[in-house]
Amino acid sequence: MKFGVKVSKYKAPGIAGTFRNSFKGIRLALKSERNIRVHFVSALLVMVGGITLKFSAAEFSILLIAIALVLIAEMVNSAIEFTLDAIFHNRYSKLVGMAKDIAAGAVMIATFISISIGILLFGSKIISLL
Repeated sequence: MKFGVKVSKYKAPGIAGTFRNSFKGIRLALKSERNIRVHFVSALLVMVGGITLKFSAAEFSILLIAIALVLIAEMVNSAIEFTLDAIFHNRYSKLVGMAKDIAAGAVMIATFISISIGILLFGSKIISLL
């Protein structure tokens, strides 16, 4: 056995398997979490608004980063919740509750920051139209 060689009882999924697993994770998140669906639909509407208002490449990039921030925070929050529920078998624990609240707080911060970015980007475009 060579040193530095990673030994695992699981076979590495390869590049195609990695993409397959990633898309599976996105589908699972959309199917199982209402808040992610709300954020996803909101993101689509915001992107349509950006296209309609002819955002520049830089403005649209900022918009995409803000959207990604919220969706990633929401998915990490869900992953934390599922993991803790699995480990603690859905039993109440003050520490589990604290961890879930902190993760939910991260989503709220990401959402508020993204809303602020949206107000700045859309507000300036709408004001210039008036």
